[in-house]
Amino acid sequence: MRSSTERNRGWSRLLLAGALPVIAAPLLGDTARQAAYVVVAGAALIAVRGGVRRHHLARRRAWWPLAAAMLCSAVANAIWGTAMAAGLPVPNGLTIVDLVYVGMYPLLAAGLLNLAQGRGGSKWAGMTEAGIVLCTGAALMWVTLYDPFVMDRGYWSGPACALVFPALDLLVLAAATRMIVVHGRLTWADRLLLAAACVLTVADVLYFLAAADGGSWSGPGWTAAGWLLAFLLIGTAARHPEAGAPVDQSLVPTTRQTRTALAVNIVLVMIGPATTGYLLLTENHRKDLVVPVIATALTALLLVLRLTHTSGLADARATSLRDSLAEQAELQRTLTHQARHDALTGLPNRTRLEELLAGQTGGALLLVDLDGFKDVNERFGHPTGDDLLTSVARRLAGLIGDGDTAARLGGDEFALLLPGAGPAEAAARGDAVLAALREPVPAGGQPLHVTASAGIRVFCATADPVQVLSDADLALYAAKAAGKDQASVFDVGMRQEQADRIRLLERLRAAVDADEFAVHYQPIVTLDDAHPVAVEALVRWLPPGRSPIGPDLFIPAAEDSGLIVALGEWVLRRACADAAAWHHRWGTTVTVNVSPRQLADPHFTVKALAALRASGLPAAALTLEITEGVLVRSGAHAAQALLHLSALRAEGVRVAIDDFGTGYSSLAYLRDLPIDVLKIDRSFMPVDDTDGRQTALVRAIVDLAGGLGLTTVAEGVETGAQAALLRDLGCHRAQGYHFARPVPAANATELLALAGNVQIDQIAADQHSDAGRGMSVK
Repeated sequence: MRSSTERNRGWSRLLLAGALPVIAAPLLGDTARQAAYVVVAGAALIAVRGGVRRHHLARRRAWWPLAAAMLCSAVANAIWGTAMAAGLPVPNGLTIVDLVYVGMYPLLAAGLLNLAQGRGGSKWAGMTEAGIVLCTGAALMWVTLYDPFVMDRGYWSGPACALVFPALDLLVLAAATRMIVVHGRLTWADRLLLAAACVLTVADVLYFLAAADGGSWSGPGWTAAGWLLAFLLIGTAARHPEAGAPVDQSLVPTTRQTRTALAVNIVLVMIGPATTGYLLLTENHRKDLVVPVIATALTALLLVLRLTHTSGLADARATSLRDSLAEQAELQRTLTHQARHDALTGLPNRTRLEELLAGQTGGALLLVDLDGFKDVNERFGHPTGDDLLTSVARRLAGLIGDGDTAARLGGDEFALLLPGAGPAEAAARGDAVLAALREPVPAGGQPLHVTASAGIRVFCATADPVQVLSDADLALYAAKAAGKDQASVFDVGMRQEQADRIRLLERLRAAVDADEFAVHYQPIVTLDDAHPVAVEALVRWLPPGRSPIGPDLFIPAAEDSGLIVALGEWVLRRACADAAAWHHRWGTTVTVNVSPRQLADPHFTVKALAALRASGLPAAALTLEITEGVLVRSGAHAAQALLHLSALRAEGVRVAIDDFGTGYSSLAYLRDLPIDVLKIDRSFMPVDDTDGRQTALVRAIVDLAGGLGLTTVAEGVETGAQAALLRDLGCHRAQGYHFARPVPAANATELLALAGNVQIDQIAADQHSDAGRGMSVK
């Protein structure tokens, strides 16, 4: 197999090899010249045939006529050479052999025309230019060749074929012209073919002139060299690597090429009138003017057709350009609208709201955020969530007046811009929005009951739009923290609170890495004898050299930031390790609070069991406290939490519901879900036995738990009267300051040891290691 590099070099080798007979042609005799014609034309035929095999099928249709042309030349010259070698005379009239040779010209023209096909654009492209060259060439040849050497003499004594060669050359040149116009920028193969057409024309004209002056049938030496060179160039073009390559339509003619083409066109157009004028001045016979006049008229007609076609193309391109510009403008408007509007609801987005804020001279901004929207997505799916957002958007849009704007900032957060509104109007509009959203909202084919929280920021003309949004967001945060389903108006103090939260979060991250936390334990006693049977693990933040930071400050920050996962895991391991010794010695169990974020961790069960194994604490000695909201929710996180709790209960771990009754309780989960203990929130503790409503609530909870076989633990017991009342109501266990405050592990060991001889409520007054109230990790 020959390499592609060797094949690509074949064209240059062919050109060099063919140069020898071309140069030697003027020195050869008539018979030798015929042999040279046959050899070079045959070599060109072989080259074209070989090149065709490497070309794309669409290109083969162009090259096969060129191969046939070389075959005609080789056959005709072989017959003439044989006749000359045999001493036979060569007749001047047209013979069948002459017709075979003459057939070469139409085949060459057909090949060049086909080379211009399949290049894009109209199939008539370049035809007018080819016609102009044909007409111009006819006029020029008439004036320079046929009129003076044939018409004026009244006879032709040379070979008949010499008379038709120049006319046939015009066909080849016209086809080459179309190839030039269609291709725009020529490949090397195109240039070699164009050179072959020009060389062939020059050789035929020289042969015509020699025959007109009585020259030999074989023509002068340089004519023979020209014919050989033309055949050689055709074969070389077929072997060139670019012969089968597609034309790059993206190439645009350079300015120099455009100017050259313009100059050539001007010259071509002027040749017809010039030749006609020349004949008018030099000839007396009107018949001599027929060909130039007809050629000039046809050239003018072709120019008109070309101009009409060009004008039509210009109009079509102008129309296309206008349509494209209109489409682009429409697309720009669409993109601009999409960039400034929410795709789901169609409301203006944050970008558009900021633009509107920048142009206001004062007013109010309301940020509205749905409460519990995440639960809607988890329980009903995202399509229902999207329906809810769309319905809320329509409801908010119906609440705005002229000049107001409703926008969606992202997620379930919306905004209302009220230009010119003062504090009173803003507060009233905020209440109206919250009231409207309390009404059932259709979503997913069903009415959903939702609430929202709102943050209000009244601003003046000099307010910064970004700061206005930030302040409204702070007010919204305050409304959420205050219990949701309400509106909060911004005040400057909220910025300080936000800065404090940020600083606290930064300190919290550093504290986790610096191990500034400790676990304290608060005993849980039986109400019958005040004997401690369990302890609750409570995390404390004790910065070195600074005052302790209350759990009510850092626990929410840890929840929001996600640090509660690592912190809670550390508390679980520490509590299990401390409680192992107490359980083996006194049978004491330990209760550890678990955050909802911990239960969302797919590996929580593995981590909890690993903490038990590492400490040696039996699973039955561990109780995990969770908030009831974890079980009331639905969705992926709730399902994950239930899997963890069920798996841990199967190992013996107990589960307690903390702060029972303070959230959105559902009695069904008490019956169906993995629960062992109910902890009664401190907010239900009666002040004394005269507090009938609180007492009734506690009695109801205790009776409910007893009926379901659950253990009850009362939190926040601070007086003996409360302890006695709980005991009378049938509550099993309790914890609170009346019995003991949360203490470090060492103090808890001492307390549990003393409790073996004395009731814990008798020694509680001697415990002062922790002045703060106990808070759970939630």
